[in-house]
Amino acid sequence: MDTSESSTEHPTDDPAPAEPPRRGWRRWAMDTRPLRRPAYRRLWASTVVTAVGSQLTAVAVPKQIYDITGSSAWVGYASLAGLLPLVVFALWGGAVADSMDRRKLLLITNSGIAVTSVLFWLQAATGLDSVVVLMVLLAAQQAFFGLNAPARSASIARLVPAHELSAASALGSTVMQTGLVAGPLLAGALIPVIGLPELYLIDALALCVAVWAVLRLPALPPSAATVARRAGVREIVAGFRYIALHKVLLLSFLADIVAMVLGMPRALFPQLAAETYAPYGEGLALGLLFAAIPIGAVAGGLFSGTFSRARRHGWMVIGAVAAWGVAITGFGLSTSLWVAVAFLAAAGVADMVSMVFRGAILLSAATDEMRGRMQGVFTVVVAGGPRLADVLHGTAGSAFGPRTAVVGGGVLVIATMLTLAAAVPDLRRYRV
Repeated sequence: MDTSESSTEHPTDDPAPAEPPRRGWRRWAMDTRPLRRPAYRRLWASTVVTAVGSQLTAVAVPKQIYDITGSSAWVGYASLAGLLPLVVFALWGGAVADSMDRRKLLLITNSGIAVTSVLFWLQAATGLDSVVVLMVLLAAQQAFFGLNAPARSASIARLVPAHELSAASALGSTVMQTGLVAGPLLAGALIPVIGLPELYLIDALALCVAVWAVLRLPALPPSAATVARRAGVREIVAGFRYIALHKVLLLSFLADIVAMVLGMPRALFPQLAAETYAPYGEGLALGLLFAAIPIGAVAGGLFSGTFSRARRHGWMVIGAVAAWGVAITGFGLSTSLWVAVAFLAAAGVADMVSMVFRGAILLSAATDEMRGRMQGVFTVVVAGGPRLADVLHGTAGSAFGPRTAVVGGGVLVIATMLTLAAAVPDLRRYRV
């Protein structure tokens, strides 16, 4: 099969077909219409393979660093070592994705990530035991990921029609959240059996499958307006200027910042597990607290047929972020572990709804020559928000107590989101 088939067809121009209403359980189940389109199915399949594989490396790196140093502080330093290149290269990668063939960029970056995984395996297999080497490899891998993510997300709008963007976003988000649950569990089961180095090797093999899937995508050249531009600082600044001029895009980013920075309490999970939920067993409590939000998000994705066909995308984002705040507030007030887990799972469902419609807004409200840069900023916001939340909630928890910090954050999310929605009508009015 020709791997560079023409991209002259534009699925996004397809009118929404008249479909018979879904009945029974199908009304609630995940909307899989985008998988009928071969090009999107290949891109999605590559995500399926790498979602779990990438989490194996995400577990293996901090585990190896802790084994070498015996220090959790070094594990934290490694996280920061990966954050800076991710931020820089995601912003630059968005501009690159708008100025070159996105399929070619995906091939280059997926190959780069695969090479770093092989190098991770080599250093572990040879017993190098160098934290510096691990941090350099992690920084390189996150740089490649920063270049890859905007091109991958921006390509979706070229592969599915506009009326299927929400469903496509739900499919992708569900896979990623499933990886967050299954990957660490699989890593924990495999390390005692096959050893740490082999986790890196499995990830590398999964990335080879992803490269093969991307190779079969159609060409995704830039629009005529951007083909002659170079991806530099000027283009990155132009992306931020574009966001500032389009309030619905600005509000979609602010909605995620509000939810994640003010309302993501994961930094307080260890203290809550050791104090509030200690009677249930600290280990059990900690595991359930960390797993609850991803599990809720996966459940929301599996039943995304209940919301993915909604057309008032702005109201869906507003409602989802407010629901996240309500759920986090309920979690902070809970003294029962099982009630707390239920509230966190509900927060995960709300987060899935928010992700689906924020992603759809970014793909539908931005022009194609700007989609890469929008996805670059999106990557930075998604990666940076929870890390800022760790600092904010950790500080607030030490000053006021963990439960007070959680409840305060949840209430702030609700108040801030509703204030933004009232002050800026563009998001409330946005629909497709």
